[in-house]
Amino acid sequence: MTLSLDLKQSIWQVVASIPEGRVATYGQVAEMAGQPGRARWVGRLLSELPEATTLPWHRVVNARGNITNPQALTQIRRLALEGIETNNQRLALKQHRWRP
Repeated sequence: MTLSLDLKQSIWQVVASIPEGRVATYGQVAEMAGQPGRARWVGRLLSELPEATTLPWHRVVNARGNITNPQALTQIRRLALEGIETNNQRLALKQHRWRP
């Protein structure tokens, strides 16, 4: 998969706009970036971010509110610092989902 720089930037902009204490789904980010149905693109792009990134990638979860990435412990810790608790790598999506 090769994403154009414009598409990458549009995804990064959506992720950057997710407010602290809120989460969005991969599909929601894709739709807001103008790429409905491309949730896997979002996941792939976020998985390629450098470790020192300041982009709040930890605020993106799957459609069921599950944490599914290889950095799960880091993501859980960062979400907890924002007041979002998880149980078995799952969070209350109805409660924490960002609705712009």
